[in-house]
Amino acid sequence: MTTTTRRRVGVAGALVGAASAGIAAAAMAKRYAVGRIRLRPDLEAGEPFGELRGTDHTLITSDGVALHVEVDEPQERHAAGDGEPLTVVLCHGYCLSLESWHYQRRDLRENHRIVLWDQRSHGRSQRAVSGDTSIDRLGDDLAELLATFVPGPCVLVGHSMGGMTIMALADRHPELFGDKVRGVALIATSAGKLAEVTLGLPALVSKAVHKVAPGTVSMLGRRGSLVDRTRHAGSDIAFLLTRYMAFGDSRNISPTLVDFAESMIRATPTEVVADFYPALMGHDKLSALHVLDPVPTAILVGDKDWLTPPDHSRAMAEALPKAQLTEVPDTSHLIQLERPGAVTDALRDLIKRVVP
Repeated sequence: MTTTTRRRVGVAGALVGAASAGIAAAAMAKRYAVGRIRLRPDLEAGEPFGELRGTDHTLITSDGVALHVEVDEPQERHAAGDGEPLTVVLCHGYCLSLESWHYQRRDLRENHRIVLWDQRSHGRSQRAVSGDTSIDRLGDDLAELLATFVPGPCVLVGHSMGGMTIMALADRHPELFGDKVRGVALIATSAGKLAEVTLGLPALVSKAVHKVAPGTVSMLGRRGSLVDRTRHAGSDIAFLLTRYMAFGDSRNISPTLVDFAESMIRATPTEVVADFYPALMGHDKLSALHVLDPVPTAILVGDKDWLTPPDHSRAMAEALPKAQLTEVPDTSHLIQLERPGAVTDALRDLIKRVVP
């Protein structure tokens, strides 16, 4: 081996060694960060996440998709002035399931009839393999759910994509609001322009991310089964990403709660993530919000929500001047899990406005 060759091999070896050391250091830093988080006091360690159960039902939609539905009957029934029981219908968000309403279900079901459902392709509902995954279709699913499982008046509660589902219902079935639908809660959601959200990134970086995101998500969807095999259960990266994107920079968030949220996200197939992404980015229902005007409406958002920022809730509140807007401090996107008391109190107040 010549002197020049030996020198090149030495340089290459040094570079490989430095790169390996960098990767190892990053991995150690990641494990150290996760380890430190998990060593903090965890007040939710004993909370029975995913264990609450009601009566299971299946709704076959008009386009043939089987939706999983659960109904909790209360010990006491509250009527909405005409003898019919009031039902609280909980609509979950993108990449989540009905389990995301754990705290609200736990605290409200003793006194109120609760209907929860997994939106198509999410949770225990059937995958809409060749079906419609538009927001309008979700609104139609909700209309069919109300016709089947809600005999009397109801309050609709939607988080993120669930709030968009309610807006689609208002757009496509406005006749339901005022009689059937007596109240609405829109939580950490948006009436449109999600493609302009910065995600907490600098403007130029955010613009670049949005430019490449559609193609990247589509590509991942085409390789969904391969991608899903690499989404390791309980990985440190998944833990940190969920903690950052869903709960912001809150230092006191429960590791058990982060694991619970991450498990719902991980259970959503990559192909489903890709199927619904264009619908979310193209969602525009600001013009339909006037349908909600006759009914009591609550709008809630965390002031640190990067996925559906407070500006989007303020825009909805401007379109609904009689709505009650609440911005919860130091709170991010999964507000119903991060600040369950604030959300449940707002829902109780809304129910009181519907049932004096």
